[in-house]
Amino acid sequence: MAAVLLGGRALRRPLVRVPGLGWVTSDPVVSREILKDGRAFTILDEGGVGHLWGQILGDWVFDLFDGPGHHDLRTRARDLFTKATATEIVDDAWGPSLAAARATLDAGGTLDVGPLSRTLVGRMMTTILGIVPPAGRTQDAPWPTDAEALAIFRTGERLASVALGTGSSTHLSDAQVVTARGIVAELTSGVPDGWAHAPGHLLLGRCRELGLSLEETTGIASLLMVAGTETSASAMARTTALLVDTGEQHRLLAALARGEDPWDDVVREGLRVTSPASVIGRGVAADVKVAGRTLRAGERVMMLVWSANTAPGPFRIERPYVADNRQLWFGAGRHLCLGAALARAELEHLLRTLFEGGPLEIVRRRAQPKVLVPTYRTLEVRRAR
Repeated sequence: MAAVLLGGRALRRPLVRVPGLGWVTSDPVVSREILKDGRAFTILDEGGVGHLWGQILGDWVFDLFDGPGHHDLRTRARDLFTKATATEIVDDAWGPSLAAARATLDAGGTLDVGPLSRTLVGRMMTTILGIVPPAGRTQDAPWPTDAEALAIFRTGERLASVALGTGSSTHLSDAQVVTARGIVAELTSGVPDGWAHAPGHLLLGRCRELGLSLEETTGIASLLMVAGTETSASAMARTTALLVDTGEQHRLLAALARGEDPWDDVVREGLRVTSPASVIGRGVAADVKVAGRTLRAGERVMMLVWSANTAPGPFRIERPYVADNRQLWFGAGRHLCLGAALARAELEHLLRTLFEGGPLEIVRRRAQPKVLVPTYRTLEVRRAR
């Protein structure tokens, strides 16, 4: 996949056919055209993420992930994540953990952002999925501990690893389906109780108050779990490293010293350059002409969004808004990431914690091998000396 993405940067035509992959584009305008065309393209056929997860999550995916059912669901869930509600969710789930991380740095200690980012996402998963403490846990015991949150993240990571090797086909083997269904059942076991009893400021309670059914809430929770685990952890750790490696942290700190609020730009640029969901696939549902090429029903198309997003240039927090790319890292059209506001809030909260106290230096780093989304196993940082 890395070779495909790097090769995508060298494409001279907006849409090409690649043996074994189908149609491929790294053009942001063509990608958006495809993503916004719900008549000719679908996520439910071969090549689309809905096809992959429909085999795991069940037939309800085909009702809720595309078509009229999806439109209705998105209409009723449009207020689920605003900037304000996303900020509240992150504050509630991460407040103590981020305060402890900031205290470590301010005391001159070393902080490993690799496991920290995974632990934070594990905590968010407990909120999204309503995961309850093990039986017999006393009410005054903290839940989850860092170790438990990290274990929850790793369970989600095992689920995401099922998608490894699906670049050429989204058909799963029977063994893959059985494994994935077991993981989903484990992770979503708390959703029914959370949907019925969680207070309105928590995600599952908010779904109930918005009039979403248990099945719809389970679908949203599953989708957020699948789409927002490794991608969020990846963006957090990699954007941290980018700010240090490029020296852009000094530009950030200078803006803060002038009383400016650069965080929206920093988050947007971090997501542009990291583009954790590096590829988006669609099945061709009806014959259609795109960029002068004729795509036939039953074919598939891959949008190399990392290639498209990184083409404008290297990481620069003061880069002007790139209209062609917009927020392609979150997709486009009817399937624009439902949790986009939550992802932005997560990234901003971590970066504020790390950088508002002063510049950082990287002590040690190591990439995480054999993962679907590139990330750091270890990224140790401390205040620059």
